[in-house]
Amino acid sequence: MHIFDPIVGNPAAPHRLVNRTRGGTLALHVEAAFDSQSRRRGLLGRTSLPVDSVLAIAPSNAVHSFGMAFPIDLLFIRRDGVVIKRVIHLKPRRIAAALRAFAVLEFAADHPGVAATQVGDVLGVEMTSSAVSA
Repeated sequence: MHIFDPIVGNPAAPHRLVNRTRGGTLALHVEAAFDSQSRRRGLLGRTSLPVDSVLAIAPSNAVHSFGMAFPIDLLFIRRDGVVIKRVIHLKPRRIAAALRAFAVLEFAADHPGVAATQVGDVLGVEMTSSAVSA
């Protein structure tokens, strides 16, 4: 069992990322990069990432921003969703890693939810209410 079970169980449904420790939603749209091709591609080729979105890369304990056009914020998490490292405003042409991480969450730089999230917080993925009622 891991944080991304809701997505794996129903990949077509919309999901959101929440901070269960502090309350609140970090992203209204979770984009999954769970296969090798999507993990390699990541955010390359994009000019931005909407502030209400997150790219979830799993399994992964390191990312790079070589070839990226914009800076990003990162949360490295364990399998159970506990945040083990936070990186704010990673510029292009940089590397970030957390050897004990199960996944990396990539956000637009200066994301207010990432700024409010602390190491030790527990994150979760949930189906959005529109998907639950549909």
